[in-house]
Amino acid sequence: MLPLAEPESHSCGMPKPITPAKPEWEIFKALALLAVFILSGCSGTESVQIDEYLVRVDGNVVTVLDFQRAFETAKSAYPHNVTNESSVYREVKQHLLNQMIEALIVVQRAKELNITVIDQELGDAVEKIKRDYPEDEFEQMLLEYAISYKMWEKGLRTRLIMEKVITEDLKNNIVVTPDDMAKYYSEHLKEGSGDLSNKPATEIAVKNLRNAKAELAYKTWINELQRKYKIEINKKQWEKIIS
Repeated sequence: MLPLAEPESHSCGMPKPITPAKPEWEIFKALALLAVFILSGCSGTESVQIDEYLVRVDGNVVTVLDFQRAFETAKSAYPHNVTNESSVYREVKQHLLNQMIEALIVVQRAKELNITVIDQELGDAVEKIKRDYPEDEFEQMLLEYAISYKMWEKGLRTRLIMEKVITEDLKNNIVVTPDDMAKYYSEHLKEGSGDLSNKPATEIAVKNLRNAKAELAYKTWINELQRKYKIEINKKQWEKIIS
């Protein structure tokens, strides 16, 4: 169950991030695919009427209908008796809104960095995901969440773009020092196995350390991007949603 918190407005109109039960980085990864399902079906700002949009981040839009569909999917992650509580409903909606705004921000950053995913990369990712499912179970999952394969594939492409942005803009800028390596080996490897001449072991250590540091740096990174872009929330529609 998520701890309850009343949303607050920052100067840019972004609701104050709630404190989830799981680490913020883990929550982002878990909901990323859900968010980009919605992003893949969004309209441009020009084609969305003013009373239909819920969130705008520069040229990226999430409509009220987009949010409602995402919320119906998000509810499945919580026990039925929990989501029946009105206070928890409000908290889940607030958290989902925050995550969708983060996704919009990262997608906008991808445009700035000219980051894309080619068809070959998408195809490889699709095959890798399908291999993790028993026969027909993947298709059943899409049916369960009422998501078409085409929509899912668009969402996956966007998720891959988001992962590229995080790697290029955040992870690749993380510095792993000799002291970090020494501490890692002393904590995670048996005595005598922390030989820096062992290239595979060293590469794994660097990757794990970079991921751990990126997790710590993620909140600062996303907040800096948040201040950079114009984020608009349709307060009238949002009040209807959480009332």
